[in-house]
Amino acid sequence: MPLFLFAKVHYAKVEPYETVTLKSSVSGLVIDADLDLEGKVVKSKRIIHIDDALDISSLKESKQSLVLLKEMLDLNEEIATTLKHSMHRQESYFKRISKLATASKTQKDNAFSAFSSAKSQYLSTREKIISLKKQMIDIQSKIDKLEDTVAKKSIVLKDRYLYKLLVRKGDFVAPGTPMARVDNISRAKLVLFLGEEELENIALKSIYIDEKKSTYKIDKIWKVADEKFISLYRAEVIIPAPRDIFSKLIKVEIK
Repeated sequence: MPLFLFAKVHYAKVEPYETVTLKSSVSGLVIDADLDLEGKVVKSKRIIHIDDALDISSLKESKQSLVLLKEMLDLNEEIATTLKHSMHRQESYFKRISKLATASKTQKDNAFSAFSSAKSQYLSTREKIISLKKQMIDIQSKIDKLEDTVAKKSIVLKDRYLYKLLVRKGDFVAPGTPMARVDNISRAKLVLFLGEEELENIALKSIYIDEKKSTYKIDKIWKVADEKFISLYRAEVIIPAPRDIFSKLIKVEIK
């Protein structure tokens, strides 16, 4: 009975489960900011578009360059295969003729020269193949970076509540610039500030919402006293999202 008689009454605001401020990770000029979406749940739509025309153009050119490099690589791989066979034939001929006593020095020198030339051509082509592969790695890295940049220049929300846009068309943003405040309203939370006596055996206590016993439990408790309410400890209760609106005050008792 004493718990029921002396349970403290709290008034908590129904808040979104999560609130985040989206910040830009790239630089550029904002060419579109959809103000009409403020205050709405965005299912799947771009809310901010940063100029990416040059990035898209560079991306297209880089992809074309990669295709051409691949064609050059295939061609040189085929040439290398042919040169390798020719080199082995010249090597076999040189080894065979170098053992013949009847072969003249000139014949032997010519055979060695032909073998050396074939080997040099083969190795030169192999070197070109390695260079092409390195170029392809570099181009692919550039493509990956450009694709990442282009993706980051379109801020798309999926099943989130757009509370406020923090930039406008014509603004220039840099990395770290706040872009929008976004809420996750798939669930809600109640933030309470509890005294030490309320935290005792709190797992065994019930939470009453507007004087009705609920099945909710304290989801999280901060172990360090709050900076503002220095003698109280922050606690959160996770509840289903309200059917109507957020931010209304409700009466909460823990007893």
